[in-house]
Amino acid sequence: MTTLLYTHPACIDHDPGAFHPESPDRLKAVLAALGGDEFAALKRPDAPKADRQQIERIHDVDYVSRILENIPQTGPQISQVHLDPDTVLSPASGEAAERAAGGFCAAVDAVMTGEAETAFCAVRPPGHHAEAGRAMGFCLFNSIAIGAAQAARVHGCGRVAMVDFDVHHGNGSQAAAESRADFFYASSHQSPAYPGTGRQEDHGPLGNIVNVELAPGSGSVEFRRAYEERILPALRDFAPDILLISAGFDGHARDPLCQLELATADFAWLTGELMAVAAECCQGRVVSTLEGGYDLQALAASAAAHVGALMLLGISG
Repeated sequence: MTTLLYTHPACIDHDPGAFHPESPDRLKAVLAALGGDEFAALKRPDAPKADRQQIERIHDVDYVSRILENIPQTGPQISQVHLDPDTVLSPASGEAAERAAGGFCAAVDAVMTGEAETAFCAVRPPGHHAEAGRAMGFCLFNSIAIGAAQAARVHGCGRVAMVDFDVHHGNGSQAAAESRADFFYASSHQSPAYPGTGRQEDHGPLGNIVNVELAPGSGSVEFRRAYEERILPALRDFAPDILLISAGFDGHARDPLCQLELATADFAWLTGELMAVAAECCQGRVVSTLEGGYDLQALAASAAAHVGALMLLGISG
């Protein structure tokens, strides 16, 4: 099993400010956890920058220009531009967002051409809240949706599945999927919680959306049931050509931003289940990207368990 790990130092340099939960320390913790001997087999290419054409398959041309033209310049003091109270541009943010999207596209290319079976993109900022013309929820460019478009446009995939287990609903990813019959989007997420989207009865106009709302306090039983009864059967029915994952670990019981009670082992279990579907449907082709997760200890352990499952190492945390 060949697994690629895409990352880049620019993704650490993106700095939304002191005390912001989406801090550079998140990625440092993930990379430290993936530096152990058990991960020595990972191949570690640099995440390239996405080009404008790739980004503009999902985002409005004017929006992309507005983001990149408003990146603050490096000066005597670190300057920042607030796009909303939570979403911040720093001097490194443009390159970080371009490499987060570009790394995902490169991972899709590698998996589709047989260079690797699976890939994980250890990048930031996250992406699944970013809509066609709006940054929000710490997100600038929607990397997973951009990667889905790469799979469809460049590799001719007629069925591209996105599965999102972040504790928050990926409103931007659903928006990108719901008008395309060649895309599938499924999400498990806490409700009520930010951003207030992802109602269970919302299947999209084409019926290619699956949302499972989890009440605050839900734990392993409810989480696993959501996948066993709702999401995994729908994913199998869709029979994707490639499976893309928004890997958010903020459903962990230690995480400060929401109130689910998941354990590290739940992320290993789910990744194994998704790998089994991919083996059945799409020759094991899986690409995953980091989304949320704000307790550093839980994030590091959960990301390691997830990547271990992508590598078929059997790490459960």
